Amino acid sequence: MGLRDVRVLLLYPPVQTAPGATCKPNGSLAYPNIAGELREHGIDVRIFDACVGEGADPLMEMFDHPTPLPSGYLRTGVSDERILDVVAEYDIVGITSIFTDQETMVLQCARLIRAAYPQKILVSGGVNARSRLPRFFAAGFDVVCLSEGERTMLDIVEAVRQPGRPDYSAIHGVAFADAGRIRVNPARSQDVVWDLDTLAMPAWDLLPNQRYWAIARPHSGLFEPGKELRYAQMMTSLGCPFHCAYCHIAGEQESSLSGPIGAFRTKSDGRVLAEIDVLKDIGVQDVFIEDDSLLGDKRRGLRLLRKIQGAGVTICDLNGINIIHLLKRWKPDHEVLEALAAAGFTQINMPFESGNLRIIRKYASNKLNIEKADLRSLIIAMKEYGFKIYGNYMMGYPDETLEEIERTIQLAREHVSYGLDAANFFLVVPLPGSPLYDAAVAGGHISEDFDPDTMNIYRANMTGTLVPPDVLEELRNRAWDEVNSPIWKDAKKAWAATAS
Repeated sequence: MGLRDVRVLLLYPPVQTAPGATCKPNGSLAYPNIAGELREHGIDVRIFDACVGEGADPLMEMFDHPTPLPSGYLRTGVSDERILDVVAEYDIVGITSIFTDQETMVLQCARLIRAAYPQKILVSGGVNARSRLPRFFAAGFDVVCLSEGERTMLDIVEAVRQPGRPDYSAIHGVAFADAGRIRVNPARSQDVVWDLDTLAMPAWDLLPNQRYWAIARPHSGLFEPGKELRYAQMMTSLGCPFHCAYCHIAGEQESSLSGPIGAFRTKSDGRVLAEIDVLKDIGVQDVFIEDDSLLGDKRRGLRLLRKIQGAGVTICDLNGINIIHLLKRWKPDHEVLEALAAAGFTQINMPFESGNLRIIRKYASNKLNIEKADLRSLIIAMKEYGFKIYGNYMMGYPDETLEEIERTIQLAREHVSYGLDAANFFLVVPLPGSPLYDAAVAGGHISEDFDPDTMNIYRANMTGTLVPPDVLEELRNRAWDEVNSPIWKDAKKAWAATAS
């Protein structure tokens, strides 16, 4: 018996949001990355975003009239019947689960597909999936990728092509269901793609870009309501030199299920420029950098920034550039700031994290000495270079005192007085896959049977914290309202009203 043809569907599930919140498409780069690798190897692959649909799917109607869910959340996307209609033509269906607060929709899609098509192979991946294996297999998944999925999906396709029942036992970096139990094959160091240039070009052209541009709702930043935004996300590096307790990267080390994918790895300058050219060819005008640490190698970062000057696109930073990389001997590094401005950066997120050195040392890799850093001069300099800058501040660690939280709020207030455009306040979320989650479970601050729908930066998910959960939520709301200017709050509310 010969090998069989296999068709792969990569499915973004519908999105659920709280009433009053802005619905934004998933946007994970996993799918264009995986699709590019599969396509380069001759495998028939399609990406379907069930949040925005395609073809005759009524985009604005779905976003203007989301469906109420029993949980109180609102579901935005195509119908279940439409999902099943698309799935019918494919042998393997991949559904990513990076974001914990969308786990419910991922599992709902898996149950829907499994009930209708028992023979189809369901694959998931992402830090949330590998951290919640029993739930994912109970929902009907056959395989979960534990590491980066580009090469692993090739192995899974090859296993499915073979006659008979697929055998995943020889694949590293996967967990799979086997006779009622879960078997786990951790990833190894040699399974990690160390040379990122060897990966296929991401298949951005398979995304419903025109629909993304029409609704204009990227992950971050503030843009003119109702105006088309021809954007796309890209990454010039993977991993991070820092290992902060609240980040999954800190758990992605040598002995972990994922293998050492948290190691900082970069694409060559030529590869980055080639990716920008591909994005421009499909009509992209605004490129959002998703790197966890764009300037993790400062010399490389400077060299790259100079090479992308005049690339013909506007560049925004989404995940935040570590503050320490914008400083030199604790003062503004004008060489870096000038290079960012010349490269086309317009908006930059600033992860200040905390106003307390103790917290930064314990939870944030000791990556910034706020007592030495001249943050006032940095903010003033960045505004002189024309950047829109937004500060991110966190509160609600288990042992964080009320006085420490108030110190963080006061620091944000000072930053706004120096010229920071806005301050964003986030409650600490112990996301599965992070060391903070493991510590929170061990300390009795959260149950492993938590409700994934509550896992977001506006909710206090831990109990037994020094500052009670209800006080934390009140502090966060008060801080946002008191620290930010009326102009910013009005702009944010107007944008949210237009997008909701």
